[in-house]
Amino acid sequence: MLLTTVCLWALNFSASKYVITHGITPLAYAAPRYALAAAIFVGLTLLLERSLRVERRDLALLAAAAVILLLNQVGFIYSLHFASAATVALVFGTLPIFTGVIAAAAGIEQPGGRFVAAAVVSFAGVALVAAGSGGEMSANVKGDALALLASATWAAYSVLVAPLMARYSPFRISAYVLSLTAVLLTLVGTQQIADEDYHGSWKVWAVAAFSLLGPLVVTTVLWFTAIDRVGPSRASIFANLQFFLAALFGVLLLSDSITLVQVVGGAAIGAAILLGGMRRTPVPQPVE
Repeated sequence: MLLTTVCLWALNFSASKYVITHGITPLAYAAPRYALAAAIFVGLTLLLERSLRVERRDLALLAAAAVILLLNQVGFIYSLHFASAATVALVFGTLPIFTGVIAAAAGIEQPGGRFVAAAVVSFAGVALVAAGSGGEMSANVKGDALALLASATWAAYSVLVAPLMARYSPFRISAYVLSLTAVLLTLVGTQQIADEDYHGSWKVWAVAAFSLLGPLVVTTVLWFTAIDRVGPSRASIFANLQFFLAALFGVLLLSDSITLVQVVGGAAIGAAILLGGMRRTPVPQPVE
């Protein structure tokens, strides 16, 4: 289950890149995708739990999580618009570092010297990934910066919803947060949605369907079932594989190119993950 989950997450980088470069504009793709995912999670929650009730005190936290997820989705989808899937995936390797930094800032964890060193190594790796990008420099800078935004906001979202995980199932949290995020994405992407004629080929729609059902829906069920069986520590080790698998899929499926400098940068980010050794609370993994 863990390997299947990680592979589905990793494939989503290439899947989303394919969709937005073959006929569907970024926000016109992201908004309906989240709306459909929200509807699925509302249905699943009602089927499994017979209720969508949450405490009134948690509504503000759920709304804040939706705003952060909005920023995450804008950063993610536009990073893929400007940069290759492989490059975005390598930059996303900073996620464990961002999570540790934000958790430390929130007083949840206390970073030690190893983690500080890991953070320095990680962002040096990002600099190498950015420096090794080919193509137009302005597009590369935008893509890398937006990928960092997406990584940082997912880390913030992960820390923010951690207290809710003690009170609600991931299905109920997803039902609320994805619904609110879908509304926000629709508002932000109104112009693109209005102008979009959704003329993509059957291949585009097949990939879009996979991106919705696999990385957004199936992985939520598999991930939390696996955590229950093997524990969060072992699961988090598998989760860190997704960014390197995503880069590999980008090369194999989209013919993305990775330079030697980017390989060194990716290796540095991977080394930083191993060096950091921060304990992390299990939370929903990226639902890009």
